[in-house]
Amino acid sequence: MNLPNKLTLLRIILVPFFVAVLLLDFIPHHYLIALIIFAAASITDMLDGKIARKYNMVTDFGKFADPLADKILVISAFACFIQLNIVNAVFIILVLFREFTVTSIRLVAIEHGKVVAANIWGKAKTVSQMAAIIIVLINGYIAELFSMGLLNGENVNIDGMLSVMNIVNQSLLWISAVLTVISGIIYIKDNFEFIKNAK
Repeated sequence: MNLPNKLTLLRIILVPFFVAVLLLDFIPHHYLIALIIFAAASITDMLDGKIARKYNMVTDFGKFADPLADKILVISAFACFIQLNIVNAVFIILVLFREFTVTSIRLVAIEHGKVVAANIWGKAKTVSQMAAIIIVLINGYIAELFSMGLLNGENVNIDGMLSVMNIVNQSLLWISAVLTVISGIIYIKDNFEFIKNAK
């Protein structure tokens, strides 16, 4: 197994650790640890593709596992956010509907000898999701520091700050949801021939 594929597998292996740390709120600084794990996993996503293309290490396994690892990581984070009451279930339903739909289109397209590549909307979706997850984790850690008494709240309206952080979290998450839906609609429109001709 080459290095890019090992990095992809590492990203998948990191997911259970990310989920466990994020949900076990009795662990001190659990948001920070989860953020570090998520950042490490995201870096492997950036590296595996670059290394594979630069050194001609692209494999069928990588083509399959790399996008799968991305989806596992992102959807796991969103599922945790539901558990932590950060976002409601409608959000992840939209994300899952889009991912299942686009993946199905890609599978049908492959049968017709066409590869459905990521477009600018798909990339915008991915960037917005990653950014939203990182900001939510950072805001969660700031709130955790206040709750632990490690940040001085004497001159700060803590409730007001937490309210603003919640608005930021919700805004970023729902912006990513809108981009997710838009990218899904564009994938369907651009590849409708495969849906129409599917047997």
